[in-house]
Amino acid sequence: MRKSHPVRRAVLAGAATVSGIVLLLSMKPASDPGGAQAAGGQVPPAAAGQAPQGGVNGAVTGDAQQTQYGAVQVRLTMSGGKITQAEAVQAPKGGRSDQITASSVPRLNQAAVAAQSAEIDAVSGATYTSAGYKKSLQSALDKAKAAGGAAQGSGSAQTLTGDVAQTQYGPVQVRVTVAGGKITKAEAVQAPKGGRSDQITSSSVPRLNQAAVAAGNAQIDAVSGATYTSAGYKKSLQSALDKAPAGGGGGGAAQGSGAGGAQAKTVTGTAAQTQYGPVQVRITVAGGKITKAEAVQAPKGGRSDQITSSSVPRLNQAAVAAGNAQIDAVSGATYTSAGYKQSLQSALDQAGG
Repeated sequence: MRKSHPVRRAVLAGAATVSGIVLLLSMKPASDPGGAQAAGGQVPPAAAGQAPQGGVNGAVTGDAQQTQYGAVQVRLTMSGGKITQAEAVQAPKGGRSDQITASSVPRLNQAAVAAQSAEIDAVSGATYTSAGYKKSLQSALDKAKAAGGAAQGSGSAQTLTGDVAQTQYGPVQVRVTVAGGKITKAEAVQAPKGGRSDQITSSSVPRLNQAAVAAGNAQIDAVSGATYTSAGYKKSLQSALDKAPAGGGGGGAAQGSGAGGAQAKTVTGTAAQTQYGPVQVRITVAGGKITKAEAVQAPKGGRSDQITSSSVPRLNQAAVAAGNAQIDAVSGATYTSAGYKQSLQSALDQAGG
């Protein structure tokens, strides 16, 4: 019978001890607090940021955002204050853009519904489209928030973001806070920048903000030396006030747009880009009907002047007669008609029609 060697016994004992320690360290508790989240790959809605609550229902169209490769515009379908569907009604197209749009937009739509906010990740390879999508998505949520605030009562504060106004030196976009029928805060979320524009913007925008609050409407004086910025500011400010629901803190809108009667509401649709220039429609709605329609932007210059002067009055009449955006295109004005109908639909979405 062989005797065990003392060194061999020591080695075997050490190996057994190490194996036991490894087994103990590798064991996990039966319940891991973070396990469900890690497995699902989803952040709870509260952490991701939710869409504005307050029973908002229906379609809300965000502002069109210009990118290096074309416009991006998002439309949301809301139910009970939550995003149930997201879609891009405008996205870059032509050449390589078709492939990028087809690949990225469905993923961005899904992300918007999942996150219930604009805090979504950009799609790899679609940086510009993603940035424009998120910006338009945020403006749609701002409009939904304003509508939700109006539903809760006219005394509550509402944040309204105006449409982007394009100027010779860059876009201008205004956001206002309205409470008790008065503008309590005004700010430019976009303004011309770069070179000389930086100095003009830093000097003029604070004065325009103060003027908007003081006046309570868009009838404010242009700042000397900042003619284009002032004009864009007033245009975007007016569109923000137009979005204030009737009787829900939109006193400035009523004064600025000339809307008569407590039940009348003036709403400006988002600008629709066409091959010959932007088309933007403003409507007055009363008693659930369109009582007035007008194009605040339409193609101009050269042949476009003649087409616009001939087609726009007919489109305005058709919109009032139909009460919706299902109107026929005017012969010889295909692009203008298509842009008109698109902007008209966005105005109706904002009006809740």
